[in-house]
Amino acid sequence: MDFIKGMDLSTLAEVEQCGGVFRDHGNAADAMKILQSYGMNYLRLRLWNHPYDDQGKSFGAGTCDIDVVTGLAKRAKALGIKWCLDLHYSDFWTDPGKQRVPRAWKGMTAAQLADAVYDFTKDSLQHLKDADALPSMVAVGNEITNGLLWPLGQKPNWDNIVLFLNAGIRAVREFDPSISVMLHLDAGGNNEMYRDWFDHYFAHHGADFNYMGLSYYPFWHGTMEDLRANMNDMAHRYHKDMIVAEVSTGFTLEDYKDYEKLPDEKRKGMATKPELAAKVPYEMSPEGQSKFMLDLMELLKGIDEGRGKGFMYWEPAWIPVPGSEWASPEAIAYMQEKGPGGNEWANQALFDYDGNALPALAVIRDF
Repeated sequence: MDFIKGMDLSTLAEVEQCGGVFRDHGNAADAMKILQSYGMNYLRLRLWNHPYDDQGKSFGAGTCDIDVVTGLAKRAKALGIKWCLDLHYSDFWTDPGKQRVPRAWKGMTAAQLADAVYDFTKDSLQHLKDADALPSMVAVGNEITNGLLWPLGQKPNWDNIVLFLNAGIRAVREFDPSISVMLHLDAGGNNEMYRDWFDHYFAHHGADFNYMGLSYYPFWHGTMEDLRANMNDMAHRYHKDMIVAEVSTGFTLEDYKDYEKLPDEKRKGMATKPELAAKVPYEMSPEGQSKFMLDLMELLKGIDEGRGKGFMYWEPAWIPVPGSEWASPEAIAYMQEKGPGGNEWANQALFDYDGNALPALAVIRDF
């Protein structure tokens, strides 16, 4: 398979609906086509079960239900781009800090949850097949470092974690054996955690899969050397192909408040706070972003056993436009988290705040 130069474009339709425009050398064009011209050969799209409140108001962040995902997948398919379905098995964001059971599955036993995972996975694939938009890869769970479907599937409850993951993998395998399966953890530089996780997974009879997915954000997940050492160790221990399933870094620390048009109390602001950015050996500039991506791709190409198969850049087209936020007020109420909303990621996109393609894209294309 070709080296994967993937992009997660889960919020793209929302950004477009909110008025976002993308340009390459001053010419407005479809963001997907621009990214393809710069080497994008894979798409990644997250799927939430029911990202709406009880009154039907969207949780935001792309409202990634099956219809939104299908629409974006069809666009990719029309361009000849393969794609990865990222199943969260939740109504909204999941990550190592939260893995909420979908509201429709509340109160289920572990056995019932496993059945629900199986059915949801198979039903989603059937919906996509009916639309002629099947993925080439499925991530069973998103950043499942601490398990999924909490509390029953929370670490250290490995019996249930493996029960749920095996149900999802079995659904994919039975539906279409040609679809690849990924298991995806965060903290790509944390070798001790990866060893512990996969040792437990296999000891509890975890089903076989094709790709180990790693998130690597340089401001959270250690150094490039940490990532390299972990991936080389994984290659030798488990002999699994690996993809950096989420990655990004900043091109500026300049604020984008004027673009969001939100009062300060409603803005979360950029995730890469200056104190975090200061720890990263790459300047938050277009040049620094370009150098980071070049170094990442060279690192992946050099992983032992040829196991580094590529990357998927996280939300390169989530530019700051009014109306596209990481969580709507309804979502914040549902998560029982403190707001505010707004865009956390705009300074890590591969387009500037005005939607112009950044130099890192040419580095990706030419690698």
